[in-house]
Amino acid sequence: MLTTTITTSNSKNFFSETEAAQALEISIERFRELVRTHIAQSEEEVNNIGTTTYQASDLLVLKLLAKIPVQS
Repeated sequence: MLTTTITTSNSKNFFSETEAAQALEISIERFRELVRTHIAQSEEEVNNIGTTTYQASDLLVLKLLAKIPVQS
């Protein structure tokens, strides 16, 4: 069984765009690109990227899609 984790400075339930990018150790621009490419399904969703909150599971999926090494 593969176990993966997202390491953050504290246990949070929800992350802002900035916090999510920091947790993934990528720029906000790269984070937005990942969300636009892999998650957003409409122009409205793309326009809401900056105001959306993300869960740790969202960050894990983005990390895997971005092929960022995941700590196990």
